Amino acid sequence: MSTKHASKGRNSRESIPVVQPDALDDLDRAILEHLERKGRATNFEVGEAVGLSASAASRRIQAMEVSGLIRGYRAVIDDRMLGKHITVYIRVTLDRQSATVLGAFEAAVRRCREIVSCHLMAGQYDYMLVAQVGGIDDYGRLHQSELSRLPGVTRLETSFALRDVLNSTQT
Repeated sequence: MSTKHASKGRNSRESIPVVQPDALDDLDRAILEHLERKGRATNFEVGEAVGLSASAASRRIQAMEVSGLIRGYRAVIDDRMLGKHITVYIRVTLDRQSATVLGAFEAAVRRCREIVSCHLMAGQYDYMLVAQVGGIDDYGRLHQSELSRLPGVTRLETSFALRDVLNSTQT
């Protein structure tokens, strides 16, 4: 690990070095890349992939977890297997950007199960939403019963993804 890693304290959990983001070395970056591809990898597997012992890999991973660089691990679900075959990008324009309108919009979006991502944007649109739906009829229902009723919405512009180039099993 880089010398820019700082120790957090004296007891066992707090003695794990805290990784400073500007202090990541090539091994730290290799560990992160491996964990992004295979989040359930054991310390032995990570160490083997990057040329470290399991204990050295474990210390680096723990330091990145303690510092917040690694925020957690999750399962990546294949939405197609659940019948959600279409990815929809929805650009949203609000009537104004007051804290009240933004807060109400964001709270309502959190209740929409089909929305998998919501980003406040700079530029022409206020928000970019990503939805996973089973088909055009599902999107029509989502648009009519939920999206068009979101607080403050004055305009929705929708695009449908043809395929995911980076995560597709098709070549």
